[in-house]
Amino acid sequence: MTPTPKLILPDIAESINESVLCWLATTSEDGFPNVSPKEAFLYDGEDRILIANIASPISVKNIHRDDRVCVSFVNVFVQKGFKVVGHAKVLVPGDSEFEVQHGKLVEAIGTTFPILSVIEVTPTKVVEIVAPSYRLFPDSGPLDRIKESLRTYRVQEYQHRAE
Repeated sequence: MTPTPKLILPDIAESINESVLCWLATTSEDGFPNVSPKEAFLYDGEDRILIANIASPISVKNIHRDDRVCVSFVNVFVQKGFKVVGHAKVLVPGDSEFEVQHGKLVEAIGTTFPILSVIEVTPTKVVEIVAPSYRLFPDSGPLDRIKESLRTYRVQEYQHRAE
């Protein structure tokens, strides 16, 4: 039997690590999309994305009913990221995999926020997300996007507010 090739390649794992938020899309009972921001997530090194369920009862309920999900993440400064389509399962205390996956999230984010369960996403498809400016201005590159983003998101203003 041929092993299944990994879908989370090094550039995708790096993008996950560089992203501040991801967006988890599930399907509600009436068939409508439910998109929820998640700030505690990581690549587990085993071709899965782990998302901490800190306060996500609707996402968890939707996954229990329909495990098809989409996770997207974009580095807002470089304006590139990925959309990961796959299947999710919710790991809870007592599940054989919970302690290991929970431990990875705690190692990454600490214990400030209680992790009620772990949403484990196994990808079936990965698609790159790229800002239209890369196609509209092919002579520009990531550094141009970073400079533009720093201005657009008023990073200096927020730095001064935080001081």
